Amino acid sequence: MAIRAFGGKQPQCGARVWVDPSAQVIGDATLGDDCSIWPCAVIRADMHFIELGARVSVQDNAVLHITHDSTFNPGGHALTIGDDVTIAHQAMLHGCSIGSRVLIGMQAIVMDGAQIEDDVILAAGSLVPPGKRLKSGYLYRGKPATQVRPLSSKELAFLPYVAGNYVKLKDQYLAEAEGSQAPGE
Repeated sequence: MAIRAFGGKQPQCGARVWVDPSAQVIGDATLGDDCSIWPCAVIRADMHFIELGARVSVQDNAVLHITHDSTFNPGGHALTIGDDVTIAHQAMLHGCSIGSRVLIGMQAIVMDGAQIEDDVILAAGSLVPPGKRLKSGYLYRGKPATQVRPLSSKELAFLPYVAGNYVKLKDQYLAEAEGSQAPGE
């Protein structure tokens, strides 16, 4: 039951997606090609939609959720994530927008209505408060997250590299899972 419907909406998975059996993907969620959802991660799209682009890695114990529509949050906030994004262990993303080629550090928190543009590194343990925008091309860290410095050319090259590395690892998991099936399955 790692992938299951809720409220009449079934998660949609692109090609070559890996969802660990201990992870949960629920409701109105779309996972792009080559995404990987690692042990105990939760993607819960039960009151709004969640959309992941291609080559997104959601690592162990990460939590992805939304902000529902109410008088307190008119329209709510979906959760959208671009391509080549690495979401590290125990990160929490809630009703926010993440661009492409972004690294979200371990135990980082990105809150409702926050926006992270393309080509950003958010350091481990950082907090992006509601509605804050992180501009492209910088390292951010702290509680609240503040701009530290521009990313180096090496760091900019690292962002698609780390996403691609998780695609390779995911492919190994898929190959082992296929190899463990009994003949005829």
